[in-house]
Amino acid sequence: MFRNYLKITVRGLIRNRIYSVINIGGLAVGMAVAMLIGLWIFDELSYNKAFPNYPRIARVMQHQTFNGSIVSQSAVPYVIGDELRARFGSDFRYVIMSSWNGPHILSAGDRALSQNGSYLEPDAPRMLSLEILRGTSGGLREPHSILLSESAAEALFGKADPLNKRLRIDNQYDVRVTGVYKDLPARSDFRGLQFIAPWKLFIDNEKWSEKETNPWRNNSFQAFVQIADRADMEQVSAKIRDVKARRVSRDDAAFKPEVFLHPMRKWHLYEEFREGLNTGGQITFVRLFGIIGLFVLLLACINFMNLSTARSEKRAREIGIRKAVGSIRAQLIRQFLTESLFISVVAFALAVLLVELSLPWFNDLSRKNISLEWTNPVFWGIAFVFTVVTGLVAGSYPAFFLSSFEPVSILKGTFRVGRSGSLPRKALVVLQFTVSITLIIGTLVVFRQVHFARDRSLGYSQDNLVGMRIQTPGLVKHYNMLRNEVLASGGAIDMAQSSSPTTGLWAVNNGYEWKGKAPDVQGNLGTVAVSHDFGKTVGFQFVAGRDFSRAYATDSTGIILNESAVKFMGLKNPIGEVVKADGKPFHVIGVVKDLVMGSPYHAPFRTVFMLDYDWAAILHVKLNPRQSPAASLAALEKVFKRLNPGMPFDYWFVSDDYALRFVEMERIGRLATVFAVLAVLISCLGLFGLASFLAEQRVKEVGIRKVLGASVLQLWKLLSTDFVILTLLSTALAAPLAGYLMSSWLETFDYRTGIPWWIYAATGAGALTVTFLTVSYQAFRAARMNPAKTLKTE
Repeated sequence: MFRNYLKITVRGLIRNRIYSVINIGGLAVGMAVAMLIGLWIFDELSYNKAFPNYPRIARVMQHQTFNGSIVSQSAVPYVIGDELRARFGSDFRYVIMSSWNGPHILSAGDRALSQNGSYLEPDAPRMLSLEILRGTSGGLREPHSILLSESAAEALFGKADPLNKRLRIDNQYDVRVTGVYKDLPARSDFRGLQFIAPWKLFIDNEKWSEKETNPWRNNSFQAFVQIADRADMEQVSAKIRDVKARRVSRDDAAFKPEVFLHPMRKWHLYEEFREGLNTGGQITFVRLFGIIGLFVLLLACINFMNLSTARSEKRAREIGIRKAVGSIRAQLIRQFLTESLFISVVAFALAVLLVELSLPWFNDLSRKNISLEWTNPVFWGIAFVFTVVTGLVAGSYPAFFLSSFEPVSILKGTFRVGRSGSLPRKALVVLQFTVSITLIIGTLVVFRQVHFARDRSLGYSQDNLVGMRIQTPGLVKHYNMLRNEVLASGGAIDMAQSSSPTTGLWAVNNGYEWKGKAPDVQGNLGTVAVSHDFGKTVGFQFVAGRDFSRAYATDSTGIILNESAVKFMGLKNPIGEVVKADGKPFHVIGVVKDLVMGSPYHAPFRTVFMLDYDWAAILHVKLNPRQSPAASLAALEKVFKRLNPGMPFDYWFVSDDYALRFVEMERIGRLATVFAVLAVLISCLGLFGLASFLAEQRVKEVGIRKVLGASVLQLWKLLSTDFVILTLLSTALAAPLAGYLMSSWLETFDYRTGIPWWIYAATGAGALTVTFLTVSYQAFRAARMNPAKTLKTE
C-alpha cells in the first residue's frame, strides 16, 4: 500500500510540474532558513561548553550603588582572591585572579609579535582543563615562566621546540617557556588567549600595588572560580555577598558593594545587567531568531496547505472514486500524509543543498564558522525528526480537508468547495503577511537606530586620528623625545597620550568633592589622564575656558570637565571652581562637549580630564592631512623602529575602532533583512496558491461575466480586490504589533531614534505592490481565458 501511495505521489508531481516546483521549492526555502537559524542558535548555545568544568566555573562580579543607581561590573580588587580562599576555602576548588586579556609584546631574539594574553594564578590551567601539548601546566608556579598556545609558539619559534626558550614580555619581564597548550576553542570567552603568564610576576612588579593605602578600592582586575564539587552555585554566591563590604571604609560602604558569582553558562548569552538584575543580552537575539525560524518554517507549511487545497476540485473525483470502491477516510489520510512526507523529504534534500551552498556567505555575514556535521549521528537524528514533523504539519490540514469530501456529491457533479472553504486559507495568508510585515518594520527600525547613533556628534574629530597602545615602559620615559621625533618626521601634525582611548572610558574614580555637593551625592566620575596637546590632537570642542597649556605651570592641578560632569555637579560657573579628588584640590580650567567614549547608544558619562604623564596607556597621533595615510604611517614606523627597536609597529584608526561598535547590531540587522526577504518570498508563494485556488473556483463566474461584456481590467480588479483587503488587514495587524515590540526594544537605549509614520506607510505600500505583482499573473490568466472553453460543460 505504501508503495502505491509513493507511485501516485510521484505521478502527480510529474503531471503538475509547476505546482510541484512551487510547492517543493517553497518548502525547501523555509526548511533551509530554519536550518540556518538552527545552526546559528546551536553555535550560540555552545559557547564555553568545551570546558569540562563548565557547569561549576563562574566569574566573580560585584554590584555597587551610585546615586541610587546599581551598577554591575566584573572588575574587582586584586585582594579578593586571598579573601575568598581564606574565608570560604571549602566552597571553592579553585580561585583564580587574573589581569584582563589584551595585547602584549612577546619578543624572542630578533622576533617580536603582539599576542593576546593574561596574567593568571597557577591553578588556571587546571580550571580551564588546558590540553598541554608540551611541558607542564605547573610551570606557572615559577614567577618567571610562561605558557604559550600552540599557534603563538609556532608564530614565535616556528617548528623548533619552544620549551625552555627565553621570552621577554613588553620589553619588561624575562620569562621561560614551560609549557605549550592547544589553542582554546573559538566558541569561548577565553578565545584568543595566546599566552598565560604568572599572576605573581605581575603583582610583584607593578608599582601601584605598593602605593595602595586601601587595596579594596582598586577595582581593576578579574577573578574566576570553580566551586567545589558538592557546592551549589547560588548558595555560594549568597555566602560571599558581603566579602568586600566587610573590608572597605565607612565612606566606601556607602556604595553598598555586593559580591556575587556569574556562572560561565551565562557569560555569553546573559551578559547584561540593569539595576542589579541579570536582564539578558545575546539570548534576546537567540530567542528572536528562534521565533523567526519557526515562523518562516510555518509560512512554508502554510504555502503547502494552500497549494494542496487549491487543487481540491481537481482531486475531488479521485477521492470520490476511491471512497466509492471502498477506501475509508483513514486510508485517504494516510495517503495524503505519505504525499506530504515524501515532498518533505525531497524538500529537505534540496534544503540541505541550499544550506551547504549558502554557508560560506552565511558564515561571512554572521562571523561564524558553522558547518553541517555529516558524520554526527545526532545531526541525522535531528534531521529525521525535523523532516517528519515538517511533513506532518504541512500535510495535516490538506489530508483531513480532502479526505472529508462526500463521494455522492462528487460523482453527481454537484460538489463545490465554495467561498467559505477559502476562509481558513485567507486567515493563513493574513498570518503570513502579518509576520512578514512585522519583520520588515523591525529590520528598518534596527538600521534606523544604527544610523541614528552613528550620526550623533562625537565631541571630537576622528579624521586622520590614529591610536597606539603603549606596551613598553621606555616609550613613557622618553615621551617628549618620541613626540619631537614624530612631529619632525612629517608624518604627523600632533601627538598626545592618555590613560584611555577616545572610544573607551577605562577608569571611574570615586571621592570627588566640590562646592555645593549634597551629602547624599556620591562623587564618582570618569577619569582620563592626558598629556599636553591631547585636546588639540583629538579636537576638543570647548564650551568654556581653555585647554591645558605649557605656559601655565598651575595646569598641573588643573582639570577639564565635560558637559555631563558640569550638569551632574550643578556648577553654574565652572571655570575656576575647585574640585577635590581624594582630598587633593584641582581647579577647573575648561569645559568641553561630551565625548562619546562609551557605547554610542547610551548617554556620555560624566568625565574629568587631568594632566598626568605617568598614567599613560594610549598614544594618539594626528596624521599629516597633506599626504596619504600610507606615507604618514611609513614615516612614523621609521621613528618607532629607531626609538623602540625590536617592537612591532601596531596602530589602529580611531574611526575604524569606533565603527566596530556598530558591527554586531548591523550584523543582526543584515541577518534579519535576509530572513525578512525570504519570509516575504514564501508569503508571495502563499498568495500565489490562494490566487490559483480562487481563480479555479471562480472560473465559470469569470466566463459568464466575460460573455456579458466585462473587460479584462474589470475582471482583474474583481479577482484582486480580495487580496488587497487581505494585505491591508495584515498591515493593520502588523503595524501596532511591530510598533510595540520595537518601541520596547528602543527603550533599552539612552540615545535612540523614534519610529516615524512613513516606516509603516512604506512597508504597507511595499506589501501592496508585492501583492499586486504576485496575484496579477493568476488574475490576468483567468480573465483572458476563452469563456466558450470554461462554460462548455453547462
